[in-house]
Amino acid sequence: MGSSTDFTETDPARPLPTPATAAGRSGLDAILKRPGKAVVALDFDGTLAPIVADPEQARAHPDAVPVLAALAPKLAAVAVITGRPAEVAVRYGGFAGVAGLEHLVVLGHYGAERWEAASGELLAPEPHPGVGRALEELPALLAGVAVADGAGVEEKGHAVAVHTRRADRPQAAFEALRSPLAGLAARHGLIVEPGRLVLELRPPGMDKGVALTDYVRSIGAESVLYGGDDLGDLPAFSAVDRLREAGTPGLLVCSGSDEAPELRRRADVVVDGPAGVVGLLGSLAARLA
Repeated sequence: MGSSTDFTETDPARPLPTPATAAGRSGLDAILKRPGKAVVALDFDGTLAPIVADPEQARAHPDAVPVLAALAPKLAAVAVITGRPAEVAVRYGGFAGVAGLEHLVVLGHYGAERWEAASGELLAPEPHPGVGRALEELPALLAGVAVADGAGVEEKGHAVAVHTRRADRPQAAFEALRSPLAGLAARHGLIVEPGRLVLELRPPGMDKGVALTDYVRSIGAESVLYGGDDLGDLPAFSAVDRLREAGTPGLLVCSGSDEAPELRRRADVVVDGPAGVVGLLGSLAARLA
């Protein structure tokens, strides 16, 4: 069980939490001892940005960018790893053109896209053809599930997501859609990734664990912190576990949510949502000053 710490403020005088596990304590110690060789990797929605009913209205916590700008120069890199298109995460996060964020990279679509703050360059491959085909069939599928009335579709280019948070019965809609969406995905060579009242159809082989591992190894990082809030972050948690087994210390942070209890159980540190994440990062930046 992770250590639940009420980091809801960004006061840099607040102490860093003590991780609940020996592996987590080793990870934090390694980051503090050699920050220039450390990567801090973070999910976007639910971790840096509060979860909102309309995903197009999501924005980073107001203190997120200042805190990241204070922390990033002390690290090898800060990586935002998200299922969103990288350009959308950059825009909603307010990451472009910020002094201090030259060491920030956004890995969008679970690592299929990459945006570098230092250059502003975006690298993005062509979308999987099955995504567009599935998108064409979605309206008829949703119309055939009565309880799904009010569910929203988010086009992501490399993926498509169905959100049930605004349905009359969000959890019932989520459960009712799991099987038909799995069938739709299978017909078009996709998989379904469940999240917090969202079901995302995307190509196989794309997940945050693969993106995190590839990035950590590509820059030769010697320690890593990963923070997330949702089921889609479990592959990144597992990646950190594997990195730790291979000798790269790591710290797992859960942006607390009752909707993802497994993440809370596996975390070394649990904080109170995006405000708590920002508070923890602010304390880390102050400690490294």
